[in-house]
Amino acid sequence: MKQRTWLSLLLACVLLLVASACGASGQNGGSAPGKQETAGEGEQPAKLRDVQLMLDWSANTNHTGLYAAKELGYYEEEGLNVQIVQPGSGGTDAMVASGNVPFGISYQEGVTLARTQGLPLVSIAAIIQHNTSGFAAPKDRGIQKASDFEGKSYGGWGSPIEEAVMKSIMEIDGADVNKVNIVNIGDADYFTAVKRDIDFAWIYYAWTGIEAQLRGEPLDMIYVKDYSEQLDYYTPVIVTNEKLIADDPELVKAFMRATSKGYQYAIDHPEDAAALLSKAVPDLDAELVLESQKWLSPRYQDDAPRWGEQKAEVWSGYADWMFERKLLEKELDAERAFTNEFLPDK
Repeated sequence: MKQRTWLSLLLACVLLLVASACGASGQNGGSAPGKQETAGEGEQPAKLRDVQLMLDWSANTNHTGLYAAKELGYYEEEGLNVQIVQPGSGGTDAMVASGNVPFGISYQEGVTLARTQGLPLVSIAAIIQHNTSGFAAPKDRGIQKASDFEGKSYGGWGSPIEEAVMKSIMEIDGADVNKVNIVNIGDADYFTAVKRDIDFAWIYYAWTGIEAQLRGEPLDMIYVKDYSEQLDYYTPVIVTNEKLIADDPELVKAFMRATSKGYQYAIDHPEDAAALLSKAVPDLDAELVLESQKWLSPRYQDDAPRWGEQKAEVWSGYADWMFERKLLEKELDAERAFTNEFLPDK
């Protein structure tokens, strides 16, 4: 599972999308305009409401709770017919910010950038409590700490955040990012690239790291969160927009009740949840899904009081880090970038 293009290269096209969506009634994700009644908790609705959820990337174990909620009927219990769709050409953040899709999967850095550009994205749940991403290299490259990046080739996707993160953690080790050969490999497969063009890349361990284990190709993994608390940000997150929160909070509550149940199921039953994901997306490697799920399930909630909970200091800490490195044009109002109000009580 690769990192995405620099926040979907979104801002110019997003602003156009948001402007074109003003006054539209697309918040219901493709159903007829106008509100339909959303059932209260435990009630059976007379008619299901069509709702779209747009992923950030191809389906993987970051998304298992969504598929569990759908396959186990949790969304239906809330009166929702949820369609899980792949990201469009404009990017998920753009589609959600404009109201063309009511819910999506994003990342804290994407939401942060969008909000500082005046886009109304709001994170309503952290899918994973701590950052599971980092720099990975085959064992034979001898990359065990950030200073070992010197003299090596890094394969990235062309984001200024990549070099900023490398610079930040390399300086802690007394090393110089200018001694790294940075190669833009775009969407190239990690395993192909490290055999041909590069020494290391930025991955999510739960997917690419587990795949490396299954291939018998062990990695050295340097998690960015281990170098700085500011880099222990939420990735991925579930997002909606301010208009939907204001106009139809009951829909957001219903969606999150079912979604929370789905992730709790994946926490409590990783093997069964993996089977549900494999059934829903049969093109996935079932063995990879299973092993990834077993690794990731305890990390969804981790040390948080409930799944999905977000902290203001995590939002402000990473935004401050971005602002200090001139990756943001202005500081983030962290309290408005996220909310826990739609998470059900334990």
